[in-house]
Amino acid sequence: MEAGVMSKEKKRGVEVRPRNWLVPVILLTLRQWNSYGYELMERAAAFGFEAINPGTLYRTLRQMEKEGIVESTWETSKGGPARRMYTITDAGEAYLDFWADALEQYRRNMDTFFRLYTGRPLRNEEEKGDGEK
Repeated sequence: MEAGVMSKEKKRGVEVRPRNWLVPVILLTLRQWNSYGYELMERAAAFGFEAINPGTLYRTLRQMEKEGIVESTWETSKGGPARRMYTITDAGEAYLDFWADALEQYRRNMDTFFRLYTGRPLRNEEEKGDGEK
């Protein structure tokens, strides 16, 4: 790779997460506990969304609600304003399962890529040990 190309990549940064990654991150978080937008934003940081725009998060949540994979209710508390509390739905659970299966396949593909890239031999069928054949 040319030095000029490498420096452009470093300056620009390379997207290292799957497309629409925010949706399964939100669903996984909501599967653990119901949450509101600000808390979801904080938890998304652990998945590479350190500087997420709140507008992006709330648009995504509205779209997810429209698709029926999350639902929300208004929660009021004594100490502050009402806020939307989000919950994963059964359809959201199914969608998350689909993502987990797809990511598992993606992980296997990446493992193969990096084994070849680093010159390590590919695992043979007996070494897999996870039921794959």
